[in-house]
Amino acid sequence: MQLNWRRNLYVIWIAEFISVVGFSSAMPFLPYYVQSLDVTAPGQVELWSGLLHSMHAVTMGIMAPVWGSLADRLGHKLMVERAMLGGALLLGSMAFVTNVQQLLFLRTVQGAVTGTVVACTTLVAASTPQQQRASALGALQMGIYLGASFGPTLGGFVADVWGYRGSFLITGMLLVVGGVLVATMVREAHSESQGDDGHSFAEGIRVVLRLPDVLSVFGVRLLVRSAYRAVTPILPLFVQVLVPAQDRLSSLVGVVTSASMAASAVGAVVVGRIGDRLGLRRVLTASIAGCAVCYLLQTAVGNIQQLLLLRALAGFAMGGTLTALSSALSAAAPEGYQGTVFGLGSSVVSVADAIGPMLGGAIAASWGLRMPFMAAGLGFAVAAGILMVGRSNRE
Repeated sequence: MQLNWRRNLYVIWIAEFISVVGFSSAMPFLPYYVQSLDVTAPGQVELWSGLLHSMHAVTMGIMAPVWGSLADRLGHKLMVERAMLGGALLLGSMAFVTNVQQLLFLRTVQGAVTGTVVACTTLVAASTPQQQRASALGALQMGIYLGASFGPTLGGFVADVWGYRGSFLITGMLLVVGGVLVATMVREAHSESQGDDGHSFAEGIRVVLRLPDVLSVFGVRLLVRSAYRAVTPILPLFVQVLVPAQDRLSSLVGVVTSASMAASAVGAVVVGRIGDRLGLRRVLTASIAGCAVCYLLQTAVGNIQQLLLLRALAGFAMGGTLTALSSALSAAAPEGYQGTVFGLGSSVVSVADAIGPMLGGAIAASWGLRMPFMAAGLGFAVAAGILMVGRSNRE
């Protein structure tokens, strides 16, 4: 492991960057793809968009522990290959659907099969020496953010030039490239004791669920992630309202999404450093409060320039929020139970990814496209309030 961990990191970084570019090239434009599949009834595009996002999260949450168990027995590298090459097949197939029901089926299966971020993170952690692990995982996270900021712009250009089906084909090809890179260039050191943490899975669950600090982080993460994801299925439709006559609509959505993700990358670094000096809870509270303000203001935007600015500011605050939440979870995890804590944390994220889009889609279908921003802002405000009350009680 000492001889090849840097090479592994470089290859995995490149492969995951390419894969995230692929995923984020197609996913922001799902509502437009739904419209192109002859879904035109009032409120139906919003509902189908929410369902497409939520079902993916449900099946991913169900299958994540299964893939994790198989990784312990069969190897982490194989799980990355499964996620990337399986994703290539499924995303590429989405280019050929003829109705929204077929698209929903493929999205549901995609959730069960993919999961490149978790798979790559685990592989990097398993193949990197302990003393270099934090910096290696930080580098991988930056690659993920960069891929997510570049992908929507690429996807918007492809969709405007070759159509939404072209975006899915490009995604499939990029995932093939990532999977082949990992399959041919990454070397995994297998350990006979891999996965033996000295306690059973059931015991780990019982211990973790008795830790109030961990449960508090889980609760805040569920609320914050649900609020963040509530806007995901309707953002392209909202842009369409602001600029109805725009010829390059997909490119414009890509720019808005990319600006948010690029700002998240900056926020993750800047807020992470500030947190070391000012304290984790204080910085986390301020970041979530910043999200609340930015999302509430988005309810009242009147043009695309205002939306772009507020999405970038919200992205910066969200990048800081996610970094602070991960640090808080790491600090709350007792020695020997980190795997269980982060495994349950991943399940919490999946639950939020299922709740948020469905809730946002339903709110938009019932009360209009501006209301999910209001609901998200209120969700962030509640989370910030919980942290402030908790801090005052401790003091």
